[in-house]
Amino acid sequence: MIPDVDDALSALIKRDALNGADVEVVFDAPTKDWSARRNIPTLDLYLYDIREDVRQRAYGTVVVRGEDGIATGRVEPPRYFKLSYLITAWTQRPEDEHRVLAAVLMSMLRHRVLPRELIGGALGEQDIPVHVHVAQPPPDDRSISEVWTALGGELKPSLDLACVMPVDVFGLRAVGPPVLEPVRLRLGDEETQRRAARAAAASAAGLVVTEEVVGGAAEQLGRRLTFRTIAGDVDD
Repeated sequence: MIPDVDDALSALIKRDALNGADVEVVFDAPTKDWSARRNIPTLDLYLYDIREDVRQRAYGTVVVRGEDGIATGRVEPPRYFKLSYLITAWTQRPEDEHRVLAAVLMSMLRHRVLPRELIGGALGEQDIPVHVHVAQPPPDDRSISEVWTALGGELKPSLDLACVMPVDVFGLRAVGPPVLEPVRLRLGDEETQRRAARAAAASAAGLVVTEEVVGGAAEQLGRRLTFRTIAGDVDD
């Protein structure tokens, strides 16, 4: 999904900010060696940080229903990840770099989310927008100067761009077919059903029925039913 955000950002900047200008858009790390090799106007979108936005994390499952209202599956809430880009312009004159950065800033301020028509791949199949934040203060645990120090380059005018990307981790989980008939209970053979019927009738009359096998050969066994009430026991 990260390449989907890269492609959408590149297309948006070329369409709204550069407007056909002869400026190359790349995603390279702006190191000192890299900058020394640049000989054409370049706009660099360096992805320097990927981290989850834990403030938006949710738990549980969401039931997905069809047009008829019947549940078709369950999904877990997406996880949100912030992709932080360091945007720099590389030309022969600082004035030109400032103009390019200004055009990029204005184009990003017009869009709170990435245009859906520019998002492709798996990310484009989701209904959740990708929010865009530009030129906001960096988190307390890092600064832009630290990024430049890690790159080994000199501090240069730049824009900090963050895209909050939703990630569907598990996808849609199918559920079983809907229940269309009431529950039916069936108790074994006919003898078992007769016992259950006697017990139900006795229970309705306030009696407790116990049954035991008494006397005779195995094929001539009799049964003794005891009906017990609160007042005492009565044998049948």
